[in-house]
Amino acid sequence: MAVSLLHVPVDLGDQSYSIEIGSGNLAQLPAVVQQLADVSHAIVISDSEVRPLYAESVSQSLEAAGLRVDLLEIAAGESSKAAETVAHLWNALLQAGADRFSVVVAVGGGVVGDLAGFVAASYARGIRFVQAPTTLLAQVDSSVGGKVGINLAGGKNMVGAFWQPAAVVIDTETLTSLPDRQFSAGLAEVVKYGVIMDPDFFSLLEQQAAAIWERDAETLRSVVARCCQLKAEVVAEDERETSGRRAILNYGHTFCHAIEALSGYGTILHGEAVSIGMICASRLAASMGRIESAVTDRQLALLAQFQLPVQLPDLDVEEMIQLMRRDKKSQHGELRFVLPASLGQVELVEGVELELVRSAIQESQAG
Repeated sequence: MAVSLLHVPVDLGDQSYSIEIGSGNLAQLPAVVQQLADVSHAIVISDSEVRPLYAESVSQSLEAAGLRVDLLEIAAGESSKAAETVAHLWNALLQAGADRFSVVVAVGGGVVGDLAGFVAASYARGIRFVQAPTTLLAQVDSSVGGKVGINLAGGKNMVGAFWQPAAVVIDTETLTSLPDRQFSAGLAEVVKYGVIMDPDFFSLLEQQAAAIWERDAETLRSVVARCCQLKAEVVAEDERETSGRRAILNYGHTFCHAIEALSGYGTILHGEAVSIGMICASRLAASMGRIESAVTDRQLALLAQFQLPVQLPDLDVEEMIQLMRRDKKSQHGELRFVLPASLGQVELVEGVELELVRSAIQESQAG
């Protein structure tokens, strides 16, 4: 039975929606779908790992609620975020008779949500979709805000769209089945919110690190809810990244995306690369005199408590820089970085000397 339901509104005018956070509330997903007008058909998209855990029961409950349901499966892992998978799913939707009275239901982690959302955004010029994230990273980050897309071989999330979900249903009970490595990876995005927006939240994470790592249900609900509130605030201010405000959510990601691309997608988990990327960015900020080294030290200590990597793999520095030039925040081939000005405040910075970037990378490789 669901308990302590929390609702976080995402205020986007006629595209507004609510994030429902609870424990055991995945069973209530059919009621959420039925609240959408004129829905007769649900396409549940999941991966090979999550399907037997949650997607099959979600499909059965949707059928029991009177909807026609098709369950589609993709291979688990980052490599599925590719054009070939999108084409396969487009054709599967066509064969299933999907139309604008259909709704895509994404049940899984960030790969499933990003991919299913992009399929929904592009099929029939856009059909509705609902996010049911089952990993911590997806619950606190990728399921909220409407960024959907796929990877290219040379760039993470380089093809995509802004397509807001009709609803987000977060059941923190799904985190009990998450392997430690995946849970740890999600905590990198949790730490990120403290660094970029809320120093009190960062301090709370330091104080409650043990309870979080033990996956205490009440603690997790409150942590997930706070992350969603912070992201919803930014998205409401800058839904399509026109003012630059939303760029703060990419703290550490300029380094992160280069790490993922050079290592081979899936070799290093996204959250693990975020963890390393945040330390690279923090060291870069310290070398520029923007922050004291203590800001980096606190991040290092908290990330270590969450068993996250902070040392950069032995990657070619110049190749990393070339990949970072393709980052979506870059302008005219010039690098721009989200860097801390203090704990709880970051800024988009341009005109950074390349030698300082190299030094930050090398220092992070040394550990």
